[in-house]
Amino acid sequence: MSFDLTSFDPITLEQMSGVKLMNRTDTKFVTTEDRLRLLLQMASEDYFVQEIGGERHLAYDTTYFDTPHFDMYCQHQYNHANRQKIRFRTYVSSQIQFMEVKTKNNHGRTKKKRIEVSDMDLRDDSKLDFLRTHLRYDAATLHPALRNRFRRITLVNKGKTERLTIDTDLQFINPVSGCQLQMSPLVIIELKRDGQCPSPVLELLRRLRIFPHGYSKYCMGSALTNPQLPVNRFKEKLREVEVLVRA
Repeated sequence: MSFDLTSFDPITLEQMSGVKLMNRTDTKFVTTEDRLRLLLQMASEDYFVQEIGGERHLAYDTTYFDTPHFDMYCQHQYNHANRQKIRFRTYVSSQIQFMEVKTKNNHGRTKKKRIEVSDMDLRDDSKLDFLRTHLRYDAATLHPALRNRFRRITLVNKGKTERLTIDTDLQFINPVSGCQLQMSPLVIIELKRDGQCPSPVLELLRRLRIFPHGYSKYCMGSALTNPQLPVNRFKEKLREVEVLVRA
């Protein structure tokens, strides 16, 4: 699915260097492609769009790992604080790949640590050293639990105090169950900022009646594609997503 981004001024990766937000608060929103088109029309005066190699709607490929008992999924399912996720993310156009560990503390702040890698083999020393430092789980127990593909638009406000990621064309591929799901027209929006800096997009989202909606791509994708996992806490969100996808 394509979107008209020509009205946005571009921003390069180098110019975004001060907007890394590695220690941040995240607010997620779920909407549809039609509502996204309206949001993009309204936001072009206040935001830059990230451009890499002439592209503004970039493809991503991510694989999440978990333990044999899906402890990281269950920590989220049971709403435990100080939870973690580990993933390998590939930027498809450049084929640059990172191994990332995300930790969310009981104050709602997310810290992300990552290193550039060339593959997803967890046996080499550099990955093991990184995981011993940043992950609370034994690397020897981890296995691929969910793959997801999507295309991302990244907006940066003109004050460079926040980043807005907009994920479209979402697809889940589960290596455990073999299930695959295409989630269009679902759109996942995430507002990432340090503290509570004023955000131009929040008023735009309210005007479009797009409200905060917790959505973990790993947890929702796993719940939708692996029938062996508990889903009690996610049932309402799964129903809401089903309504949007069928709209």
